Amino acid sequence: MSKAFIFPGQGCQKEGMGSDLNEQFPQARELFERANDFLGYKITDVMFHGTEEELMETKNTQPSVFVYETILALCQDDVKPDVVAGHSLGEFAALVVAGILSYEDGLNLVLNRALIGQKACEKYPTGMGAVIGLTDEYVAQRIKEIWEETGEPIYFANYNGPGQVVISGSMKGVMKACKAFRKEGAKKAVPLAIGGSFHTPYMDEAREELGEIIKKTPFSTPKIPIYQCVDALPHTDPDEIKENLIQHITHPVLWTDMTRNMVKDGVTEFYEVGTDDTLEKIVRRMAPELHQQSLLDVPTYAGKVKNFKIVKDS
Repeated sequence: MSKAFIFPGQGCQKEGMGSDLNEQFPQARELFERANDFLGYKITDVMFHGTEEELMETKNTQPSVFVYETILALCQDDVKPDVVAGHSLGEFAALVVAGILSYEDGLNLVLNRALIGQKACEKYPTGMGAVIGLTDEYVAQRIKEIWEETGEPIYFANYNGPGQVVISGSMKGVMKACKAFRKEGAKKAVPLAIGGSFHTPYMDEAREELGEIIKKTPFSTPKIPIYQCVDALPHTDPDEIKENLIQHITHPVLWTDMTRNMVKDGVTEFYEVGTDDTLEKIVRRMAPELHQQSLLDVPTYAGKVKNFKIVKDS
């Protein structure tokens, strides 16, 4: 019986996130203070008491998610993972929990990822869109056709589950594609409230800039394997993990294959390390016979950590 900790990405931030952890667990308080000291400002004020608008600021969103997920995983003893996997931003928390990155190095990479990515987003009028209810093959063929017809680049950004993908590219291209998919039978095809084209070639300059920082960051041999977004495979070699993390910036997130591979490799229990059950629902659809649970529901946290209002995707 093998256990996986799975870490969601940006969009799972909530107002009040982490305040109960801070109140209940001394180790959490220490880690929150270390984050404050490293960043040079109180990210805890934003996480515990900030408004939705403050949480959505570039310098706050990604560090808040990273800090929360890392602390949630590290401050409990009832369940220990045999493998870890993170969806997009969630991969950074997974790297820390697997012992590959130090907490501060992970936070440094996440902060730079946010700021560098924001520069790239501001350079091009790009966006992202969610498409549900069509096969990956159909979406691939149609975005190719729409790109050829309009001259507006469109790519896959996330493969989130069977019939559930995120496309990304020029704003006009994403809008045209979503409109077409709605007419062609998609259950849902809507632009997301995200300014930018993450996990596509639009982020190539960001990949180069952040890649230089990643190359200088020490990576240790992991205590447990990590399944990475770029190839959906488990890795234990620090150099491979580092190179995959660099490529992750412009490469689509292969969450569908990551889930399939974890199941194939013997994972029978999935624990979502986040504020809600976004990834848990995907795993449940793909492998309903296996155990899925939020880490918030294990005995360490049950009854001690409350749910908060979900903030819309960013």
